[in-house]
Amino acid sequence: MSKIKPAKGSPYARILGVGGYRPVRVVPNEVILETIDSSDEWIRSRSGIATRHWASPQETVAAMSVEASGKAMADAGVSPEQIGAVIVSTVSHFKQTPAVATEIAHRIGAIKPAAFDISAGCAGFGYGLTLAKGLVVEGSAQYVLVIGVERLSDLTDLEDRATAFLFGDGAGAVVVGPSDEPAIGPTVWGSEGDKSETIKQTVPWDEYRRTDSGEKFPAITQEGQAVFRWAVFEMAKVAQQALDAAGITADDLDVFIPHQANMRIIDSMVKTLKLPEHVTVARDVETTGNTSAASIPLAMERLLATGAAKSGDTALVIGFGAGLVYAATVVTLP
Repeated sequence: MSKIKPAKGSPYARILGVGGYRPVRVVPNEVILETIDSSDEWIRSRSGIATRHWASPQETVAAMSVEASGKAMADAGVSPEQIGAVIVSTVSHFKQTPAVATEIAHRIGAIKPAAFDISAGCAGFGYGLTLAKGLVVEGSAQYVLVIGVERLSDLTDLEDRATAFLFGDGAGAVVVGPSDEPAIGPTVWGSEGDKSETIKQTVPWDEYRRTDSGEKFPAITQEGQAVFRWAVFEMAKVAQQALDAAGITADDLDVFIPHQANMRIIDSMVKTLKLPEHVTVARDVETTGNTSAASIPLAMERLLATGAAKSGDTALVIGFGAGLVYAATVVTLP
């Protein structure tokens, strides 16, 4: 018989607060058109994006995360000293080690929390949320800070007509804590490694280090049509599985918050899922662009701030991206 004592966690977990940070600089499509042969109409028709935010040198991954985290903790009514773990999802923190989560934890005033980074691309927020739920339920932390943050402007090839207009910068954060009732559903997540070449970094860091021939700095590239088909058809299935796992139907939803990759993908998923008209759909991509791991919490924060969604609403969230990886779950909004 095991001598390990049972954990003293909470029976359930929930999102208690949300916060976001968008860089000050707003970049319209006209700026993108300075380096690619395209038009504002083409960009809008292909992606739905009109503007995006790009970070200044001072708006680092850590600095944006600290701003978003402060708002999330204030929204949750939780102090930094109560944070037991900090989970950061990002692909644009350029130090392999130490994890940027440790710097963020220190800067927000948390007291020796667990702190680590994860790399799951645009599905990273869902992965982090699932890990946070587990920590709260099994008792390793009472309150967990989950951050999705990206400076994708650092990884954008402004001469690549297929991707130059897509990416933006920003940070979104939530506080996950104990709940007396289910408020974060089971996560449907996974990966399809056979499609890993469809979204990737152009040059590995070690290859870049060995190159003396003026190799361009690594950037993100993708096979647009393949990604579009996968996102629309396969991710709609995953979204439905998340609804089934939570024991609800599309009619029970109040809000749909998909990864803000592309307006056409969002609209196609809404159609494929046959979402009722009463469901509020996040379309933050129009003014924020694709911010990868930050896109879902940023969109959530804006919906709540504008009154388009309200506390207690039932929301389906789904992220998907490089790997290819995905994560979907149903949550109660804070």
